[in-house]
Amino acid sequence: MSGGQCSRGAIADMVAAGFASHIGLYEVDAQTLRRAAAEHPICDLQIEYSLVSRGIKDGILQACRELGIGITAYGVLSRGLISGHWRKAGAGAKDFRTRSPRFQAGNVERNLELVEALREIAEDKGVRVAQLAIAWVMARGEDIVPLIGARRRDRLRESLEALDVRLTPEEMARIEAAVPRGAAAGERYAPAQMSMLDSER
Repeated sequence: MSGGQCSRGAIADMVAAGFASHIGLYEVDAQTLRRAAAEHPICDLQIEYSLVSRGIKDGILQACRELGIGITAYGVLSRGLISGHWRKAGAGAKDFRTRSPRFQAGNVERNLELVEALREIAEDKGVRVAQLAIAWVMARGEDIVPLIGARRRDRLRESLEALDVRLTPEEMARIEAAVPRGAAAGERYAPAQMSMLDSER
């Protein structure tokens, strides 16, 4: 067996022994999901999913739904990029995002254009850009739970208020036209990190 299979088998043994109650996976592709589920039920997949990171659509979402696996979506606001708050001028020297491909010169300008397209839709609906982006992920299915981080209470409150945002099919179509799949400039991680993600292979 491969190292991944051995690891899953070992965790399954821990579940059987009572040391763990469930098994979840992180950033794996559909094939790995199916292999893992054949060995032991998988309860959840944690994977980046947002308007600008839609790799989950490459058979992964279908596999999760076929196997009854829930999805914890992180990076819903793409590390603040599509929150509507991030400004290039406000990024400090210690901001780790400036080393991320999507935040680097040449890419970040194009990506912020996508944010402004979202802002127009959000303003028409009377919500914030971040709320629109979160609501879009939630609208993709009840089996998808957005994982949102916040350093400030007002941003936390803003994110929680996205729970009350309902998008019509027409609004969903307008959002996806403003930010088509693959529209983001730059990869979500540096090449070395991308090569380590099973979901991106």
